[in-house]
Parts: sequence; C-alpha cells; structure tokens
Amino acid sequence: MSASTIKPWVVGNWKMNPVQAETTQLVAGILDQLSASDALAACHVGVAPIALSLMTVKQQLAEKSHEIAVVAQDLSVKAGTGAFTGEVSAELLKDAGIDHVLIGHSERREMFGDSVEVLKQKLVNALAAGLKIIYCVGETLAQRESGQANDVVMQQVKDIADCVSDLQWQQQVVIAYEPIWAIGTGKTASPEDAQAMHANIRQGLSVLTSAASQVAILYGGSVKPENAEALAACPDINGALVGGASLNADSFCAIVHAFAASK
Repeated sequence: MSASTIKPWVVGNWKMNPVQAETTQLVAGILDQLSASDALAACHVGVAPIALSLMTVKQQLAEKSHEIAVVAQDLSVKAGTGAFTGEVSAELLKDAGIDHVLIGHSERREMFGDSVEVLKQKLVNALAAGLKIIYCVGETLAQRESGQANDVVMQQVKDIADCVSDLQWQQQVVIAYEPIWAIGTGKTASPEDAQAMHANIRQGLSVLTSAASQVAILYGGSVKPENAEALAACPDINGALVGGASLNADSFCAIVHAFAASK
C-alpha cells in the first residue's frame, strides 16, 4: 500500500537548542530561503523550538510567512488549567495559537519516563483541544538486531489506536518513525530499510483505520541534505522529522527542497 500522493512534511525538532539570539538568526535564515520559495506550496514545513521560544518564533514567522508551523515539543498530561506548576496543557497551547505538538519522542520515553498510559493521555488531551499531533515511534538497535523491529514499532502504533477515530487519523495525526539507534548518531537507516518499515506501518494502519492511505509517515534519524533526496524518493516516506540538521538554515532548507521536489 503506497501513499506517495500525500503532501510531505519536514519538521525541525530543535530539542533543547538554541539560545534566544541564535533562535532569531535561525528563523531569519529559514525565512530568507523559504518565504519566496515554491517549496512551501509543495511541502508542509514546521519548526519545534524550546517552550521559551514558541511565541517569539511564531511572531517572527508571522511577519513573513503564515505557512511555517510552530510545533510544541511536548505537552502536559494534565488538561485545561489548574495548580500544576511547570506544566503547559493542550488547551493553553491551542489558546496561544500553537496548533501542532510532538508526542512520544524516544527521548521523552527513555529519559523522562513517558509510559504508554502517559502518552495516551497526552494524545487524548491534544486531540480534544484540536491540536495536530506528530506521534513518534521507533525501535532500539538491540530490538532491530534481534528481529523485533517491526513488532515493536507496530505495537507503539497500536498503543494509541483506541484513542484515535478515522477522522482524527485523517486530519490530526502524523506518524514519525525514528529508529532510536539513528537519532543523533550520524547513522541512518538505508532508504530501503526505511521504506520497508514505513510500508509495514502503513499496512498495520490499514487494519486499524480506513484512513491509512491518508496518514503521513515521516522518517527521522540523522536526516541530512546528503540523504534527503533518496529518502524522499521512497513512496511511503512522506517527509522528515529533522534533528541536528534543522539547527542550520541551509541544511534544513535543503531537506525541505528535497521533499518538495520529490512528491
């Protein structure tokens, strides 16, 4: 089952980077290259800054482009408002005009203990608030080498299946496949291996929802300008969740152009 007609996404996950002055420079560089580019018509583009920078990045982008989304890197397991020191809820993100959020990144799962129950609650909150979600899945190197990769990744997708309706799969959820062993390591799944996993995810989705052919599935894990074109050519890879390379405007925009030109 192929979904090569889906409009691709390229989203930069800046993680805990950079400082404010460099953030402003990075956004300016991205705008210089993309604001007058046809790429924004052919590709969804987003950036995920640190929480402190969400509003300043949104304002800076709005001055030149309403087509680049600002993505929150996480959200609270608590909904609404209340006595939850340090938390930011789905409703507060939506109220601030932040319409997209990452959920389930392996760093949240592994470093901060986001369990399946926590991730499902975050997902439910985000869906109820009308946010669009980039839901991350991926296997460890040990799981891949032991032949468990497909089962592990599909279980992570199945974990949320009872929380998502067909319409929500179609309109609010994007899957990002990030093999954990390739995140920040310089290692990248070959285009063939990445395509095989994406096809496996899409086949698994077809059992869970009638909207499977309309769900974008992004690849993440040391995506660079040097491998973006080959990844973009794969029929079931509908974009990229970019880490380190998104902290450089030239490299990030090169990845955007690669996906915009391929679909």
